[in-house]
Amino acid sequence: MTRRWLVTGCSSGLGRALADAAAEAGDLVIATARRPATLNDLVDRYPDRLSTVALDVCDADQCEAAVAHAVDRFGGVDVLVNNAGSGLFGAVEEVSDDELREQLEVLTVAPWRLTRLTLPLMRRQGYGHIVNVSSIAGRIGLPGLSAYVAGKYALEGMSQALAAEVAPFGIRVHAVEPGGFATRYGTSLTEAAHRIPAYAQSTGDVEAGLRGMSTNPDLTHPEVFAHHVLRLVASPTAPLRVPIGADAYTFLEAAEAAGTAELAAAQAFIEDSAERPATYTAPVTPTA
Repeated sequence: MTRRWLVTGCSSGLGRALADAAAEAGDLVIATARRPATLNDLVDRYPDRLSTVALDVCDADQCEAAVAHAVDRFGGVDVLVNNAGSGLFGAVEEVSDDELREQLEVLTVAPWRLTRLTLPLMRRQGYGHIVNVSSIAGRIGLPGLSAYVAGKYALEGMSQALAAEVAPFGIRVHAVEPGGFATRYGTSLTEAAHRIPAYAQSTGDVEAGLRGMSTNPDLTHPEVFAHHVLRLVASPTAPLRVPIGADAYTFLEAAEAAGTAELAAAQAFIEDSAERPATYTAPVTPTA
């Protein structure tokens, strides 16, 4: 089956690897980037199967134009991959309202918008896939990535609700959760404008690890991500949430164990009879 893909954030890293792999597999791909010229080599390699379009996912008009281009060029969209992203490094106290809004616009609002624009096409044809590229940070609160974590947690919640909403129409939804990959994510991280030196003790190690991602030989390569997303879309039984990467399961298994322990501790705290409030007695209203 030849699938028609719309993939955001293809200039480098995971998005570029996925666009390349999907076209190589014989599928039709709309690959988007803020600067489509960065994808000229892919267009030259797959002139009949891959088309590019300029897309800043925070620009509503460009989002509409990208979906329209997919319809004009290939007749529709079978697989939407919300991959475009950005990272902001800063503790909660360091991140301003405007910086938070900008991060959430990229990570949550933009995927929501593109999904909303694409769903009518999928509902009419009776099938489709929405693949939201989340992160293990969508399940783990990493210090210093507070705004990024908030955006990915929101994307995961959207994905879970969306999956139930569109299942009757033959549309499947997946939240893909990459671990550490050898991409430019760490070097492209922006920093909150207002940094507070005191937070270096709780966030410094995380930032150092992120900055070195692109040259870390132990991290997974983007081609592995692309391989598994192609498998995911082709599988009728793939789960809603799919971690990908050599370290993803190690981190998430530890997080699940910590969550189980926390739930048990919370239940024990609530059920401790010594902590229960006294029986409430309604005050008596005085009479004249």
